Amino acid sequence: MSLLKLHAGGASLTDVWNDTEIDLIVADYFAMLADELDGKMFNKAEHNRALQELISRGRGSVEFKHQNISAVLLGLGQPWIDGYKPAANFQNALVDGVLRWLDAKPDWLAPEQPSIKQSRVNEMPALWIGPPPTQRNEPPPIDSEFIAAIGRKYDVAERDARNRALGKAGEEIVLQHEQNNLRQAGRDDLADRVRWTAVQDGDGYGYDVASFEPDGRERLIEVKTTNGWERTPFHISRNELAVADARRDDWHLVRLWNFAREPKAFAIRPPLEAHVELTATSFLARPN
Repeated sequence: MSLLKLHAGGASLTDVWNDTEIDLIVADYFAMLADELDGKMFNKAEHNRALQELISRGRGSVEFKHQNISAVLLGLGQPWIDGYKPAANFQNALVDGVLRWLDAKPDWLAPEQPSIKQSRVNEMPALWIGPPPTQRNEPPPIDSEFIAAIGRKYDVAERDARNRALGKAGEEIVLQHEQNNLRQAGRDDLADRVRWTAVQDGDGYGYDVASFEPDGRERLIEVKTTNGWERTPFHISRNELAVADARRDDWHLVRLWNFAREPKAFAIRPPLEAHVELTATSFLARPN
């Protein structure tokens, strides 16, 4: 059994768990994570003690495995429990165990359909769209090459791209954001003309939302959404690249992340080639 040995310290590499033990602790982790995302209280110590009885492992071993699961989820573009800081140095079988759980419950974080309820959108805090992350302003919680390796192997960008419900929910948030900004600028006339292009006109335009600057200039916005952290990779199509290049002054890419908790965002502008996967810390995957 091979091991991902990317961090020193922590549990011993001889501390190999079998699939039954892994499935039990992964299920326990997701139970706690679901409570955390729902704002429910839970007791980590009680969960730890219950697992110790089930699998005959020590408190420290269980604690570190929970941190390992956080690291796997980080690499897979999923949220993780705040109190379990991601820690690498674990067996590949743990990744397989997390994927078994996710594949068995693909809709566990699915937004409400057919769209987000209007009441939820109105209650959300204003979306602040900042600059893209860098090593200087957002250092990764663990080795960035480790994160990139998991993202490439399990094609995290493709998983998010296939999640149509997540994509549409993110587009709706940005649509609301654009309309609110224009109304606050006294441009109700423009706010009423903002179009959810991907829904109202269909795919293929190279952007999802057709909005405006307060002075009337066009803002063409492609939205990419993930439940993961800010550097979770995402795909961009060749058509989107072409439109970005042809409409450089108007085209914007808005990346929504941390969507399952409190959506945050950053924007990138053309030319996009500089953001394609050239280093381990890049977040834009190669065009599809």
